[in-house]
Amino acid sequence: MRPPPLSLRQVQQSVLDTDSVLLEFALGEDRSFVCALSSTSYTVHELPSRSAIEQEVHRLHAHLTARLTVAGTLQDRRRRAADADLRYWESAETLSRVLLGNLAPSLSGKRVVVAPDGVLQFVPFAALPDPASPGEHVPLVVNHEICMLPSASALAVHRRVTAGRRPPAGGVVVLADPVFEPDDPRLRAVRRGGRASGAAAPRPGLQPEGGGSGAPRISRLAATRAEADAIAAAAGPGGSFLRFGFDASRAVATGGDLSDYRIVHFAAHGILDDVNPGLSGIMLSLFSAAGEPVDGFLRLRDIYELDLPAELVVLSACSTALGRQVKGEGLVGIVRGFMYAGAKRVVASLWKVDDEATGELMRRFYVGVFRDGLSHAAALRRAQLELRQQRRWQAPYYWAAFTLQGDWQR
Repeated sequence: MRPPPLSLRQVQQSVLDTDSVLLEFALGEDRSFVCALSSTSYTVHELPSRSAIEQEVHRLHAHLTARLTVAGTLQDRRRRAADADLRYWESAETLSRVLLGNLAPSLSGKRVVVAPDGVLQFVPFAALPDPASPGEHVPLVVNHEICMLPSASALAVHRRVTAGRRPPAGGVVVLADPVFEPDDPRLRAVRRGGRASGAAAPRPGLQPEGGGSGAPRISRLAATRAEADAIAAAAGPGGSFLRFGFDASRAVATGGDLSDYRIVHFAAHGILDDVNPGLSGIMLSLFSAAGEPVDGFLRLRDIYELDLPAELVVLSACSTALGRQVKGEGLVGIVRGFMYAGAKRVVASLWKVDDEATGELMRRFYVGVFRDGLSHAAALRRAQLELRQQRRWQAPYYWAAFTLQGDWQR
């Protein structure tokens, strides 16, 4: 059921703190609006039409993700990436001017909380130029924490539901490096032991249930094992529980054990269906420890049915923050499913991420959380800023994909 809308004063009292400003967008056919709301004030600004904003967002997204195009030689790809990086800042300056150009005074010294509408859910606000420094290519994240909300009303309801809840005793549980491919070396080793039938694995997440053959191959995410080890190192002795390979399974995800941990981390493939959100989900191991094919697809309905009182769910996967914008309902997708299941907040990605850069981002994020005691929002911001300082990962494609969605307060 959709939460009832809150009055302006209710949002100021029950959602916002003195350190935050909420930007609530509403896109319209002829004109759009953004309301900048703090705990003591608000302003409303008119924006261009939905179609004009959509055009700018699509242009920005094309430049951001140009590295995902693999056609041509290595030299061609490098040239294309360098050109896209330059064009990104041109597009980003335009979009920042459109969306945030009148808001610099409202944002000064504040955490920026964004409730997007429509295509704006695709925008990495952290990588938009700060309107306080036009033309200087200073990303918003340099001066602000950035958080995302489905809506102010949804967060108010979520806070009431989770108020007074005692966090689980466990630290972090990580599901990583699932077994997807029939020729995976781990599966071949099992078969040499004579325990597997050798039957082909189902591909339940890539077509409707009961769908036919011809589904695309799902590649191994070998780098996620190193990512999980780095998380364990940051968490310290006894602070983590790692489930690799065959154990990174749908059975483990739905078996109830995840509810014992404050942080639940999935390092796996995300499957997005923006036409039928119910077919979205997370792809886990497609084979059992005995080598038998199993259903490894954690569907959106499975996520909604979880009992998951986690402080944080991290979806270190591809395009897990996206969903379908339903009029009057906000963002429908994997993130909303985990929040419905009880998670206070979710870190998820806006596009197909680079494995190595993501691993380094996550390592730095968990060092901030476990070693330095930062809030999840502050830890993500610092990790993004540190990654951006590395020459090889300066482009927003590498560091800006992940967003924190949900409650920024501890």
